[in-house]
Amino acid sequence: MEFGARIKLVGEITEIKQGDVMSLVKLKVPVGADMASVMTVESLEELGVKPGDKVRIIVKAVNVLLAKE
Repeated sequence: MEFGARIKLVGEITEIKQGDVMSLVKLKVPVGADMASVMTVESLEELGVKPGDKVRIIVKAVNVLLAKE
């Protein structure tokens, strides 16, 4: 499957927080960084993932904002 997004990583799911409508999926990527993805509960169920699963992470960022400390 091809994607228009250029940033593609592999990571491991570390935690899933599921609400009534939305879910937060926390991930660890090989460089030791943490990432997260927000998706609907329906999408999470369709993926069928759980903590410990390895997943492909595809990042499509429209905006990346920086703020000086």
